[in-house]
Amino acid sequence: MSPTAAASPAPAADAAPKPPPSGAKRSLMGSLIDATSLLRAASFKEDSYVAAALPSSDLRALADLRALLATHPDPISIWSVPLNPPPPPTNADGSTPAQAADERADVVLLKFLRARDFRVRDAHAMVLRCAAWRAEFRADAVVDEDLGFKDLEGVVAYMHGWDRDGRPVCYNAYGVFRDREMYDRAFGDGDRLARFLRWRVQVMERGVRALQLRPGGVNAIIQVTDLRDMPKRELRAASNQILSLFQDNYPEMVARKVFVNVPWYFSVLFSMISPFLTERTKSKFVIAREGNVAETLFKFIRPELVPVQYGGLSRASELEDGPPKPASEFTIKGGEKVFLEIDGIEAGATITWDLVVGGWELDYGAEYVPAAEGSYTLCVERTRKVPAAADEPVHNAFTAKEAGKMVLSIDNSGSRKRKVAAYRYFVRKPSA
Repeated sequence: MSPTAAASPAPAADAAPKPPPSGAKRSLMGSLIDATSLLRAASFKEDSYVAAALPSSDLRALADLRALLATHPDPISIWSVPLNPPPPPTNADGSTPAQAADERADVVLLKFLRARDFRVRDAHAMVLRCAAWRAEFRADAVVDEDLGFKDLEGVVAYMHGWDRDGRPVCYNAYGVFRDREMYDRAFGDGDRLARFLRWRVQVMERGVRALQLRPGGVNAIIQVTDLRDMPKRELRAASNQILSLFQDNYPEMVARKVFVNVPWYFSVLFSMISPFLTERTKSKFVIAREGNVAETLFKFIRPELVPVQYGGLSRASELEDGPPKPASEFTIKGGEKVFLEIDGIEAGATITWDLVVGGWELDYGAEYVPAAEGSYTLCVERTRKVPAAADEPVHNAFTAKEAGKMVLSIDNSGSRKRKVAAYRYFVRKPSA
């Protein structure tokens, strides 16, 4: 089964951005746009944690950091990874037995080194501060606590699915705090703000627990932040504290930061938080303005794992029973009409389908075409305009009385814009 109109190929990757002239100043907005182009370029690669792929200077810095940590008499452990294990006991003949190195420790230490541009003493100080903060904050125990924010889970900050490379994805949306009552409940005084920060760390710790922290493994998460309706002024204190806390204690734990539904005041907002971000962090930014969210997210996350509110097919409880059925992806050119045909449906079978189009603003309809000659085509869904503001994918079911095929029509004739789309279907055969 395939669209009768050929799906258009994805556009070529953007060329790598040219550096600005020497001495030229770039705005934060310009830097973020350049970073987005870099992420789309074929040459972009994430940092490696495999020793054979590291330059000799990085390996020397790693050895020096290990040596500094070995001088500490007390054990240091971060994310349940011992960073300065005690030396093995000496054998009776005075020799020291071989001890297998913990690869996880090297991954963690490389994160701290990269956060400090491989300045060993700065990375060493950062490790010690992080370990002290985790002990004081009781970060290892926070995952199992009930902090009273059950109604914010799945709304404000939550882990949902994984990207195309297997990295867990964390979604953030603070628009609910435009409601004054919600804002006061979370940030009304110092104690409430402290509890909210602890809850936000809880979400982050859940993401870290999903990582492998091994060379060649999944070692970072993807972060998607929804800026729609975000009360920027009211959340200034909380957002600054969250950014500072994460940057100091979760170095290199985010592979990409995708900002969606970016409003016109984007540059103002980021100029406000820019002092709290390293250049390395800003280089990971990806920007999706309103109307371009699904197309951007589909570059990194499969449609069946993107939440429905962001143009995907995934609902909150769908992942509880394991990985969802994969969706088929395609594109619709401007001015094109596509027909999706689902063949081989038996009499008495029930077909259920989901369809989503990034940005919508086109016509959609469905009909059932019986296989027998002389049978009439049935209108299952009348052709209708799906607005750009549609916040749910198409979801429908039909029980066939005779064998035939389902035909879904997607008409983009009224638009010049190419659109990304995805669909999947399930056929339940008739019972005996």
